[in-house]
Amino acid sequence: MKFNVLAASTAIALGLAAGSACAAAQLDQPAPTFTAQSAAGGTISLDAYRGKTVVLEWTNHQCPFVKKHYESGNIPSLQKEATAKGVVWLQVISSAPGKQGHVDGATAQKLNAERGAAPTATVLDPEGRIARQYEAVTTPHLYIVAPDGKLVYKGGIDSIASNKKEDIARADNYVKLALNDLAAGRKPAHASTQPYGCTIKYAD
Repeated sequence: MKFNVLAASTAIALGLAAGSACAAAQLDQPAPTFTAQSAAGGTISLDAYRGKTVVLEWTNHQCPFVKKHYESGNIPSLQKEATAKGVVWLQVISSAPGKQGHVDGATAQKLNAERGAAPTATVLDPEGRIARQYEAVTTPHLYIVAPDGKLVYKGGIDSIASNKKEDIARADNYVKLALNDLAAGRKPAHASTQPYGCTIKYAD
């Protein structure tokens, strides 16, 4: 049954992506810019981080696939490792009001503290505007923007599409590999991969 649920989730994600007339977030092209509310107050602008590598992580704390990567410490560890090297890590929460995963800024910060998460900042996107710009379809769904502002990675966090924590150690962590490639001056070997997880909870 778990496999069927996963298969359905992946199929929905593929359908949403295929249904778009054209990709808003194209590899090797300038990443869509945005300015949005920060969970800590004030606003966050992607343009403010030009000159730095930026990771965008779509998240929903109630999604079993997100729980897998947070409860195991996988994503928090990756956040800490990346930010220690000067990478900017932005969580993006695009769940609409009344939908699974919707939180206000204070709750988002409390959740991160409880989970040992360490993003640079958390972006609130309840209207789904940024998610639609990037054609994000799942949580988690990750993107990497190079210092020159171009999108160089989009897809899943790793190579095993499951909600089982024990699969993490066996998987290829695509985000970590892509960040390592960038740090070494190389284009990511796996620049576009299949995202997996829960569908983003857009407004009806």
